[in-house]
Amino acid sequence: MEYYNYIKALHLIFIVTWFAGLFYIPRLFVYQIEAFHKPSPDKEILGKQLKLMTKRLWNIITWPSAILATLFAIGLIVLQPIWLEQSWMQVKLGFVVLLILYHLKTHQYYTQLQKDDVRKTSNFMRLWNEGATFILFAVVFLVILKSAINWIFGVVGILILGVLLMLGFKIYKKIRSKNPEA
Repeated sequence: MEYYNYIKALHLIFIVTWFAGLFYIPRLFVYQIEAFHKPSPDKEILGKQLKLMTKRLWNIITWPSAILATLFAIGLIVLQPIWLEQSWMQVKLGFVVLLILYHLKTHQYYTQLQKDDVRKTSNFMRLWNEGATFILFAVVFLVILKSAINWIFGVVGILILGVLLMLGFKIYKKIRSKNPEA
């Protein structure tokens, strides 16, 4: 048990770097998709640079962080198996599964864009960018509150946040249609 706090600290550090990657890579996808639709030579120059940036972010930061955060989480559960009996932890693990699915789907988008296979719009990627935010909010509320009633309020808060983000996105889209440089 003397290593518990070290494992917990490492878990949190790699959670932060994992989320940093998940927050930034869809933004790079937005730029990559927009660069794909530019005329030459901008398309090629920007495309090459953005592919390199996403490759480094994804393979050097995001994937290793995801793996290490997961390994340290398993270590924490091995040291404290009683957590698996707590309802908040079961719900949290459900959100972790969603996070892993989100990560894998993001990897699919990454692979497509590395091949110049543009199937989504930049607006879609702007919305996709919010997926990790929702999961982060849910997990933080669950970990901090640890109560079924409180996490229900947290989920309601997440839904309200989602509505506010969608409204913000619609407002941004209107502003951007009037001023493409915004």
